[in-house]
Amino acid sequence: MQVYKALFKVIEKNLPQIIIYLIVFIGVAVGLSNAGGNPADMNFTATKVSIAFINYDKSALAEGLENYLSKNTNMIDIPDDNEKLQDALFFREIEYIIRVPKGFGENLMMGKAVELEKTAIPGSVSEVYLDNIINKYINTANIYISNMEGLSDKQLADFVEKDLEQKAEVRLNRKIEEVSRSQKVGIHFNYMAYSLFAVLILGVSTVMLVFQDKDLKNRNLCSPMTIRSMNTQLILGNLTYAVLAWLIMTLPGFFMFGSFMLTAKGMLFLLNSLIFSLTALSISFLVSILVKGPGAVSAAANVISLGTSFISGSMVPQELLGNTVLTIGSFTPNYWYVKSNNAIAGMADVTLKNIMPIFYNMLIVIGFAIASLAIALVVSKQKRIG
Repeated sequence: MQVYKALFKVIEKNLPQIIIYLIVFIGVAVGLSNAGGNPADMNFTATKVSIAFINYDKSALAEGLENYLSKNTNMIDIPDDNEKLQDALFFREIEYIIRVPKGFGENLMMGKAVELEKTAIPGSVSEVYLDNIINKYINTANIYISNMEGLSDKQLADFVEKDLEQKAEVRLNRKIEEVSRSQKVGIHFNYMAYSLFAVLILGVSTVMLVFQDKDLKNRNLCSPMTIRSMNTQLILGNLTYAVLAWLIMTLPGFFMFGSFMLTAKGMLFLLNSLIFSLTALSISFLVSILVKGPGAVSAAANVISLGTSFISGSMVPQELLGNTVLTIGSFTPNYWYVKSNNAIAGMADVTLKNIMPIFYNMLIVIGFAIASLAIALVVSKQKRIG
């Protein structure tokens, strides 16, 4: 296994450059994956708007409205002075001013349309929110007035208050939590395409350039080792290198996401990344035949890894890319790899119907590997003939 050992000695000499890509990947992937809060902690909390409430009507319904708003807003005590109220609104001490006119309760009891005087920031979220809360109170009162006769304003206010106190308990669906977590894993694996591609091109191209050196090749031909044995050891060495690179880059996922990586969705992420690694290995082999010297290897690694990552969705989400960019990106294996990751991340359940499109994408990625190997063999043969 002299060739196999020599292959890793060549890679060892270029290890510092390879480690840079690994460190960059781990640092950025960890940062991107952990961006945002834990979905399990994303409980809904109502925001209270600061308002000024001025009541000219002392009816039970007006007081009921004031009591209802006090529970859902922050009431700021400001005198009924236009200048002071406008200043408070301008400096955002309050966001909504409401005046209850005299006769509000009486008109509401008679089924007449009631209008409240309001001043708010036009088109703001707080305006819409407060309008909905007030309308909810009035609409609830109108339902009772339309269906029950002989109610006093005090009884009506009590009924409305009791109804509006009802709260619905909201629980976050566990499947939604899982989808949210798998989306973080998807970001991790999407970004992995860039570093994995660069690391494989650097390693494989450097090794193949060494073994394609004319003097070294002639010397190897004079050795007792057969060409078949030499090629077999080169293939095994490159495969070993690719699998090692894949293992090193998937390890952070196990540390960050733990047992999730052993679930069905986690296994799909791993399978998808392994297939992409083998395809990247095939493309790296093609690149090693096309580059002219060691100086071109780094350039090729950066251009191919960065270029394909930007147009395929590894760096920028596919939904943010234009149709033209995505069409161009579909001619790269990265696009189908990222598409599979996004599909896995978005799955609520792992069913045959859901995973069939993912397997289809994986077959396309394998097709890129076969095509790259075929082109590499043709180019290699032409070089030998030449």
